[in-house]
Amino acid sequence: MTLRRPDSLGGRAAIAGIGATEFSKDSGRSELKLAVEAVHAALDDAGLTPGDVDGMVTFTMDTNPEITVAQAAGIGELSYFSRVHYGGGAACATVQQAALAVANGLADTVVCYRAFNERSGRRFGSGVTHREPSAEGVALGWGLPYGLLTPASWVAMAAQRYLHVHGLTPDDFAPVAVTARRYAATNPAAYFYNRPITPHDHASSRWIVEPLRLLDCCQETDGAQALVVTTPERARQLRRPPAVVTAAAQGAGRAQEQMTSFYREGLTTLPEMGVVAGQLWRTSGLTPRDIDVAVLYDHFTPYVLMQLEEFGFCAPGEAADFVRADALPLNTHGGQLGEAYLHGMNGIAEAVRQLRGTAVNQVEGAAQVLVTAGTGVPTSGLVLSADGVS
Repeated sequence: MTLRRPDSLGGRAAIAGIGATEFSKDSGRSELKLAVEAVHAALDDAGLTPGDVDGMVTFTMDTNPEITVAQAAGIGELSYFSRVHYGGGAACATVQQAALAVANGLADTVVCYRAFNERSGRRFGSGVTHREPSAEGVALGWGLPYGLLTPASWVAMAAQRYLHVHGLTPDDFAPVAVTARRYAATNPAAYFYNRPITPHDHASSRWIVEPLRLLDCCQETDGAQALVVTTPERARQLRRPPAVVTAAAQGAGRAQEQMTSFYREGLTTLPEMGVVAGQLWRTSGLTPRDIDVAVLYDHFTPYVLMQLEEFGFCAPGEAADFVRADALPLNTHGGQLGEAYLHGMNGIAEAVRQLRGTAVNQVEGAAQVLVTAGTGVPTSGLVLSADGVS
């Protein structure tokens, strides 16, 4: 890969507000209403009003267009709006887009949001039932006829190879699930509040697609999350301490497909996250030793292990022991396995809480937090820092 110079975005934007709906299995209201509730909650958290917003960013897979949400939320004129592709891989990129806008004067206050009825409405876990012809969908044609119909089946291919190469067993995925549920059990906002699990529970859960068990797979959630991004200077005048965007990155690897990159040189790594890791470390000047909390996208447990290895927290094949040893506070809100599956946006909110010192499972002195977005797809990541920390 061509080496690039560090970008100049770091320190020029901050998250000033976070807001969410409750996380449930049946919200009882439209996705648009969920989006508006989360947007209003995030603005209230920052001490702002809809009239202060002039930018909106979301995902391509969100059913709520930026302009529609703006109108429904009482937001007026917009000078910037965009949406990022590739599902959960877009989570951190929404903040990157917002940061680019405020850093370059395209907007003063940008709201990033994600809202869906992913349990009561469209369920991603139910697999592919129909797809309009497109160049992007061609790759799925190599696997769908042979039964690879769901995200779990796509990830199982890489997970099986990972276990084989490193001499591990499916039980080595358990530390990720157990850790997530331990934190979720003390988080009142989490769907699995007061419901921790043990390694035995993990091993006893039913197979979904070998080597993935039920407790290796994230839940399905109805809900919404929103974030408010502005300049650090303005954020310091608002209601909450700012979480400064120290570095933001997107990444796609060679021969990248959307969840089915089975024809790369190997299946035991995540090249797209390797691209993100290189950019984040280079731009921030930080190393794994500088990170106080990691919020890693956990739609499936094996990809958490691979992410830890891509970022250099441990050597290849050693991530299960790394998590088992509690070597790093990981997904302290419970993650998507334990709190809610909001395509990673709720993970960004947890990073902000850790930097504010208001998290339920607060890590003392947390000043640098790594956040990642979806893996197996073109992805993104952030390093967020407490104000005044470089």
